[in-house]
Amino acid sequence: MQARQFQSRQSVDLAAYPHLIVVMLGFRVSSWRGFLSLLGIGKGLRGIQDAPPDGLLAHEQCLFALNHVGIRQYWRDLDSLERFTRSAPHSHWWRDFAKLSKGAGFWHETYARSGAMEALYTNMPGPIGFGRFAPPLDPTGPFLTARARMERRAAA
Repeated sequence: MQARQFQSRQSVDLAAYPHLIVVMLGFRVSSWRGFLSLLGIGKGLRGIQDAPPDGLLAHEQCLFALNHVGIRQYWRDLDSLERFTRSAPHSHWWRDFAKLSKGAGFWHETYARSGAMEALYTNMPGPIGFGRFAPPLDPTGPFLTARARMERRAAA
């Protein structure tokens, strides 16, 4: 007897989300200490899945490699994402990661429905994502925030 195959093809209507933001995040572990950092962040991520912050539409986890986990988040707009990143628990995760980042790397890439994009890579062993083809930009001064990097225009 031949197995029955089901095929489905569909799209989505994003008209209700004109300011949609998609964020890909990654956490790469390179030592046991990095693994401990990952466990701490994982606890917080479970919390936001249980009680999503205002503006978070969906949160999905993925595995890039055995030592490299990922997250894809869909946000209603950049304002919602920024409110979350500047408040607890996220602000505490970032503060703690900055202090204890040995053995782990973190990155994110942000994509706006408007076409704006930006990225940040911290303690990664080599270029990934946009960093594989785009010139680096020091995330300081006027490019410290994701919003500022998204508003940067290509040199004419």
